[in-house]
Amino acid sequence: MIKITNLAVSYNKSPVLKDISFKVNEGDWVMITGPSGSGKSTLARIISGLIPHYIRADVSGSIQVNGINTLLSTLPEISQEVGMVFQNPGTQLFHLSVEEELAFGPRNLGLSESDVQDRVARVLVEVGIQDLRDKRPDTLSGGQKQLVAVAAVLTMEPKVLVLDEPTASLDVPSLRKLIEVLSRINSQKDITIIMIEHRLHAVHYGVDKFYVMDEGQFVHEGPADYILDDPVCRQRYGLRRPGDQKLSSWKELISENGALAQNTPPLLQLENVFAGYNGKNVIKGINLALYPGEFVSLVGGNGAGKSTLAMVIGGLIKLQSGRRIIEGGKKLKPGLDLAILFQNPQEQLFTDTVDYEVAFAANNFGLFDQKQHQTVLEEAGLEALGSRHPFNLSLGQQLRTALAASVAIQPRIVILDEPTLGQDWGHLEKIMNYIQALQEKGTTILLITHDFKLVHYYSERVLLMEKGEVILQGHIDKDSK
Repeated sequence: MIKITNLAVSYNKSPVLKDISFKVNEGDWVMITGPSGSGKSTLARIISGLIPHYIRADVSGSIQVNGINTLLSTLPEISQEVGMVFQNPGTQLFHLSVEEELAFGPRNLGLSESDVQDRVARVLVEVGIQDLRDKRPDTLSGGQKQLVAVAAVLTMEPKVLVLDEPTASLDVPSLRKLIEVLSRINSQKDITIIMIEHRLHAVHYGVDKFYVMDEGQFVHEGPADYILDDPVCRQRYGLRRPGDQKLSSWKELISENGALAQNTPPLLQLENVFAGYNGKNVIKGINLALYPGEFVSLVGGNGAGKSTLAMVIGGLIKLQSGRRIIEGGKKLKPGLDLAILFQNPQEQLFTDTVDYEVAFAANNFGLFDQKQHQTVLEEAGLEALGSRHPFNLSLGQQLRTALAASVAIQPRIVILDEPTLGQDWGHLEKIMNYIQALQEKGTTILLITHDFKLVHYYSERVLLMEKGEVILQGHIDKDSK
């Protein structure tokens, strides 16, 4: 089905893949993991034909997918064999409704309209997104966009499905549904699956082949359990143990303790806040207080309103009603007092080098300190990437760049909206330890995530959102391992 021989890929003479050779049989389910920036996404792009037909790169070696040479075939020819879901699904969604998004591919295959509608209806049910059918993709949450992108590819019925971190922004129910769908199409339709992942807890059981990449090469291959049970391998390549993530609901995991008593006045309060987009409320009647130096996690399902709440706290969305109060009436200066890391780091990167990006806020406020700057680069794992253009980095490296730029001047409030995308555990743990160190110096942290391990290890207080409301406040018991 897929045969790659002596494959090497370079961008601007910088090698990314080095002498890769492997074979995948029809109907195999292959998982590829490894540190951020190790070449995983580049491998996915070359299997799907994006390299070299859309993304320019120097390529040597050979690759065959279902009998066609993807280096010599056209993208329309390759797209009938291979479907791909990107790390950032928003980049491949462009229609005005989810239904039209799913119908686009089959229509371009020349299917009759009745066949197109049959496929759309079936896949909407299979992926569990019937309720999104008439929604605009650009109004959806990150996790919902991910499910729509997967569904749009499945309506094409590809022989090979390439998924680049498809579970990164999914809540537990959506993750379970996706794995069920993938298992079904893999076993019943013999669709070959190439999955790139850092969240290994729910997706390794049905995998036929497991590969670990580092510095552009395969460094381990074999049964998933054999590799993941090796503590030396996990430590060296930043892999997560499957048991590190709970598949229970947040309601089961959070121990309720109501409003916590605090000895200091709140740094920021929301009183009966309603807010949203285009005149429609996304968050409804929110009452919330954030206190100086606390670490709070905001959790909940896809589409619950978590990112919208983050925008409200950050002052980026106008309130429809209610009040946002900062220390009794003061104003927080964006960037200096409050910083937000968005789900999509590309939305906040704008300079020509990583070094300049991370130093920008400090220079802008006249606070640049070379020692502090170097510390931030090191903690974010960016010290070797200072001269690189941010848009030439992997998505995981871009996210670390955006995060480093956000926290470089140690703002009073830091909001992290799903900082796990593209991150191996080694890099993520280092970043979170630095964030925790900021918290210990007095910075208030609000973490938005689906990642149980982050919430369990770092949070003092957990807020659960559902349908635009905070329905539960509490903590994760320390014995919930």
